[in-house]
Amino acid sequence: MRENNLSFSKKLGQNFLISPAPRKKIIGALDLIDNSLNVWEIGPGIGAMTHMLLNLDAKLTAFELDYGFCGILHTLFDGNDNFKLIEGDFIKNWFTYQKEFGVPDRIIGNLPYNVGSVMIANLIEKRCTPEIMVFTLQREVAMRITASPGSKNYSSFTLLCGIDYETKKIGELNPGNFFPKPDVVSSIIKFVKRSQPAVPEEHRTMFLECVRDVFRSRRKTIKNNLLNGSFGDRFGKEEGWELLKASSLNSDDRGENLSIDDILEFVQFVQN
Repeated sequence: MRENNLSFSKKLGQNFLISPAPRKKIIGALDLIDNSLNVWEIGPGIGAMTHMLLNLDAKLTAFELDYGFCGILHTLFDGNDNFKLIEGDFIKNWFTYQKEFGVPDRIIGNLPYNVGSVMIANLIEKRCTPEIMVFTLQREVAMRITASPGSKNYSSFTLLCGIDYETKKIGELNPGNFFPKPDVVSSIIKFVKRSQPAVPEEHRTMFLECVRDVFRSRRKTIKNNLLNGSFGDRFGKEEGWELLKASSLNSDDRGENLSIDDILEFVQFVQN
């Protein structure tokens, strides 16, 4: 960094994972069973995990926002035929790249704390769902991803991740594993794609609408949130209330108590 007159950007959430053991654990969790797999790396920084992935002969596409880091990455890796660098904002660039080259087999990333959940949601909502994804995230975000119904961390984000993936925390990282040291603890999260989505394709759109509705306000009941959300707009409050009463949902319950199956059963009832 000093040699290239570069500094870290707190605004961009730049914290390098400097400890070798967690890097090995993250890459091991990708299950790179052969060297034909296409891997995306989000935010490679100056290439610590990039180097390890290329040593495993992964076909690697790296997405880096910081143009100073991009210069270092080009210098280090442009001679490797398995390496491709996409410069700029991942959220703005990945979809165009995927349309040309397809969904990767794996995605890995030490994600910025400020936009990590946005990146994951963006991928899942736009159906970029590789077989395995492994990320480091702020512990609080990881707790939301892996939460169970009824817990304070359970959210619409939990349900979104659960449609296509089984999720599991596989490690925890104290600030000393990073440079500069962040003010938070991080977690390593592994996403493994389900053999079949938890929500059938024909119900997915309305399922996600209902998820957004029931979490509009955590303090309010399912009835209040649904009838004043897109569900109420779709059916009208009067018909919507009749459908809700005839369903298996408890209208006085709250969204954080509903599992994927609970909401799916309601959506199937309404759409059948």
